[in-house]
Amino acid sequence: MPDKHVYEYAILRLVPRVDRGECINVGVVLFSKSLRFLGFKYILDEARVAAFSPETDIKEVREHLFSFQKICDASKDSGLIGQQDQASRFRWLTAKRSTILQASEIHPGYTENPQEALNCIFEKMVS
Repeated sequence: MPDKHVYEYAILRLVPRVDRGECINVGVVLFSKSLRFLGFKYILDEARVAAFSPETDIKEVREHLFSFQKICDASKDSGLIGQQDQASRFRWLTAKRSTILQASEIHPGYTENPQEALNCIFEKMVS
């Protein structure tokens, strides 16, 4: 039986009005140090966001999510944060912030397949 490895994950939330604290789950970021895996999966349901908060700038949210993806993937155009190691990028992506995109608390788990775990958490918590 393959070994299970520890992973950490956080749910990424869209908080259109920080003062109200209401949110919609839009993504999941998952990190496993032992498997050298950092993954991010998100969806932006524009109709749902418009119904929830009509004044939200969808284009701005999409750009922020795309930036998170570039940092996760360590894309060449992801800036200084994207040049850090996976653990540092995960910590930056899940850092507490008072902006329109916020991460939940970090939760642990065990898996043999981190991509499968990411997909499973995404299906349960986001889509």
